[in-house]
Amino acid sequence: MTVSILIFLPVIAALVVAFLKNETAKHAALFFSVVELAVALFFLSNFVPDASVQFKIDVPWISRLGIYFTAGIDGISMIMILLTTVLVPLIILTTYQHNYKNAGAFYALILFMQAAMLVVFTALDGFLFYVGWEAALIPIYFICALWGGENRIRITIKFFIYTFAGSLFMLVAMIYLYTATPDKLYSLESFYHSGLTHDQQIWVFWAFFLAFAIKMPVFPFHTWQPDTYTEAPSAGTMMLSGIMLKMGVYGVIRWLIPNAPIAAFEWQNLTIILSIVGIVYASIIAFKQTDGKRLVAYSSIAHVGLIAAGIFAWNVQGLQGSMVQMLSHGINVVGMFFIWDIISRRLNTRDLSQLGGIAKSAPVFSIAFLIIVLGTVALPLTNGFIGEFLLLNSVYQYNIWLAAIAGLTIIFGAVYMLRMYKSVMQGEANALTAVFTDVKGSEAIALGIICFLIISIGVYPQPILHISEAAVNNLIHTINLR
Repeated sequence: MTVSILIFLPVIAALVVAFLKNETAKHAALFFSVVELAVALFFLSNFVPDASVQFKIDVPWISRLGIYFTAGIDGISMIMILLTTVLVPLIILTTYQHNYKNAGAFYALILFMQAAMLVVFTALDGFLFYVGWEAALIPIYFICALWGGENRIRITIKFFIYTFAGSLFMLVAMIYLYTATPDKLYSLESFYHSGLTHDQQIWVFWAFFLAFAIKMPVFPFHTWQPDTYTEAPSAGTMMLSGIMLKMGVYGVIRWLIPNAPIAAFEWQNLTIILSIVGIVYASIIAFKQTDGKRLVAYSSIAHVGLIAAGIFAWNVQGLQGSMVQMLSHGINVVGMFFIWDIISRRLNTRDLSQLGGIAKSAPVFSIAFLIIVLGTVALPLTNGFIGEFLLLNSVYQYNIWLAAIAGLTIIFGAVYMLRMYKSVMQGEANALTAVFTDVKGSEAIALGIICFLIISIGVYPQPILHISEAAVNNLIHTINLR
C-alpha cells in the first residue's frame, strides 16, 4: 500500500459529498474523514521510525519535463499526516451545530483541502509540492469568500494576493533548482545535490523564505492573518490555523534550509530575530484585543514565531520541538476557536466586555475552556509544555539573550489568556450571559477529544518524539555535512 490512498481518498470523498445536501453531507464528510484517519493510523501502525522514506509512490507524470508523482512518508511527514487526519474530523464535528447553505459544497471543499495539504506533507517532487501548495489555497478561498463574515470579500482577496504572491517566488525557486540539477529532475533528492554556489543559494533562500514566511506567518508578513482568521467561518479558521499554516513551517524544514544551507546559516540571525520580534509584537497587540477570536489569532502568531525561531536555530531540540509543537498548537488553536464559536453562536458576541459569569451556568464548558487555555499557555503536563521547552532550549543554544526574549511568549501568553478566561467565565453573570447553556452532544464530544489530547500528549509525549527522531537526526546530520 502506498501513500496515494491517503491523497486520493479525500478527493473521491469530496466528489461524493459535493452532491449531497444538508445533514447528509455533514454526516458523510465526518464518515469519510474518520475513514481517512483510520487509514493514517494503519500507516502509523506499520511505520518503522527510522530515517527511511516509506509507503512511497513514484510514477511518471510529465516525464519529459522531469516531473514525477513521487510521494512518501518519513518521520517528519508522519507527524504532519497525524496532524491533518486527526484535526479534519474534529473540525467537521465542531460544525454540527451549524446549518451551512450549500452544505455539500462546504464540506467537499474541506475534504479537497485536506487532500491538497497531504500532498504538501508527503511530496518528494518539487512540482508536486507546488501543485499541492496552490491546490490548498483554492478551497480555503471559497470557504472564506462564501461563508465568511461581513467583510469577507475584501479580506479574502487580501489573503489570496498575499499567499499567491509568495507562491510565485517559490515557483521561481523550484524552476531554478530544476535547471541546476544535473539530471534535470524536480525530485527533492536531486535538489539536495544540485551543488548551488553561495550566491545561488542566497537567491533560492529568499524566494523560499518569502513564500513560507507569508504562510506561517512570520513578522512582518503577518498582516493578512488576524483579519482572515476573524472573518472566516469557524471551520475555515480552524483549517487555516490548525493545519494550513504548518505548510509554511514544514516547507522551511523540508525545502528551504536543506536546499540553501549556506544561505540559511548566513541569514540565521536575521530570521531568528524576525521570529522573536513577531512573538513580542503579537503578544503586545493581543493584550489590546477585546474580540476573543482576534485575540486568539494574535496568540497564534506569537506561538508560530517561537516555532520558527526554534527551527532556524537548526539543532535537534529545535526540530523535535517544532514537530510536537505543530501538533500541539493545531489541537489547542482548534479548541480555542471552537470555544469562541460556541460563545458567539449562543450569545451573538465575542466582545470580552459584554461577557462574564458563564462558569456558573456551564460548568462542563468552563472546565474544557480552562484545560484548553492551560495547554495554550504551556502549563507542565499539558501538550504545549514539551514543545515550547524544546524550542526555547534550541534558541538558548543559539543565543541566551534571544532565548530570554523568546521566553516572553509564555509569560505574556499566560497573562492575556488567563485574563481572557477570567473576563468570560468568572465574575457575575449579566442579562446576556445568564442564559448561556452548557455544552452537550457533538459540542461535548469535540471538547472532550480536544481535552483528552491536550492532557495525554502533555503527560506522555515520547511516542510523538520517537516517530520523528530518526528523520530529524538524519536531516540535520546530512545538512551539517554539506
